[in-house]
Amino acid sequence: MPTTKKEHTYFGLMMCTGMVVVMMTFNLLYNGLMGSMSPLEILFQFVLCFIVAFVVESFIVGPVAQKIAFALPFNKSNKVIGILTISVCMVVGMVLMMSMYGMLTAYLANQLNGKSLVETYLHTILRNFSLALPLQLLIIGPLVRYVFGKFIKAKGNAAPFVNSEA
Repeated sequence: MPTTKKEHTYFGLMMCTGMVVVMMTFNLLYNGLMGSMSPLEILFQFVLCFIVAFVVESFIVGPVAQKIAFALPFNKSNKVIGILTISVCMVVGMVLMMSMYGMLTAYLANQLNGKSLVETYLHTILRNFSLALPLQLLIIGPLVRYVFGKFIKAKGNAAPFVNSEA
């Protein structure tokens, strides 16, 4: 797990990249937009979504999720329970915030077609949460922790992504 501000930045960048790629692809496919957008439009959407997700995660959801997670009554010495608790809190916060972002972009693109905002938001939250939680707990979270531990934390930030043993 990250301990310095630099490590938190690397960890956040890695986590956001994985989650945004999968969640954005899922939502584009779900809404039938993948085939109707050019690769450049998809890249632009990815960059914009990534920036929003990273800022939201770093300055809003991350700090709040950590405060909530550590305020909950569980054995703080058990790292696995700590990681799971923080991950669940992060997923809840990010799904709430990024679903709002998705609705805003859909509204600006005139894709809501008179649908109820509350109904659409609740549906979007449920749909995104049903993918984001298992994705975070079973795939992206463990993968990012492994890569982070192997290439960033183990090297002491001296030369991330460079194998000094070779």
